[in-house]
Amino acid sequence: MHLHFIENGPALLVESGRRVLVVADLHMGIESGLERHGVHIASRSDARADRVIACIEEAQPDLLLLLGDVKHNVPVTSRQEYRELPGVLQSFRDRVPIAVAPGNHDGGIGRFLEPGELLPADGMLIDGVGYLHGHTHPAPELPGHLVVIGHHHPVVSLVDTVGCAARARPAYLYSGFEEPSGERTRLLFVPAFNEFAGGIDVGRLQQSGLGPLSRCIDPNSAEVFLADGTYVGSPATLCLADGV
Repeated sequence: MHLHFIENGPALLVESGRRVLVVADLHMGIESGLERHGVHIASRSDARADRVIACIEEAQPDLLLLLGDVKHNVPVTSRQEYRELPGVLQSFRDRVPIAVAPGNHDGGIGRFLEPGELLPADGMLIDGVGYLHGHTHPAPELPGHLVVIGHHHPVVSLVDTVGCAARARPAYLYSGFEEPSGERTRLLFVPAFNEFAGGIDVGRLQQSGLGPLSRCIDPNSAEVFLADGTYVGSPATLCLADGV
């Protein structure tokens, strides 16, 4: 198995049999959600889709796996999403087969998908690798494997020796834990693709309560990588001190 980090996504290419390009948390339609809170931003869905297509062209995958929260608005589907999602998804299909692991924002996403594209909400194995959005408990067949997870929007704030923090940057967090059966499950939390989605610092994910698997993170032994795959340390050493 080989993992390739695509910085311009951020996106992840998993080579384990097929080449699977993983894009998490697109949150298409986020602009209409922001508008309801008084923040007016022109739709960037076309530009966001173009970034996905650039990742497809770079990675040449056999499958594009959208790892949940393809759409943004809950519990309803916004007019923006009805207007934009069909064309966006078709632009992906025109280049590569797609699959969607539905997230907590994806109620009704099936109406935009073709038969066979919607995966179970509790995830599934593809070529020995588990994929799920991360807001639910994993399917019984996933423990004991590498499980790729979205939903948590991990970011890292790099702090220099005088305590000055750079802007939070998208990050991958890798952690493992031993199942009661003795099997070892490995977790890879992938960053959000959407540039407006925000995030949670990697040092605070374990206690975030965002999903059942966040509690399995070991902050001392976990590893943190930037969007380009650069290793930067463990959550225990990177977490901003409380109050900073």
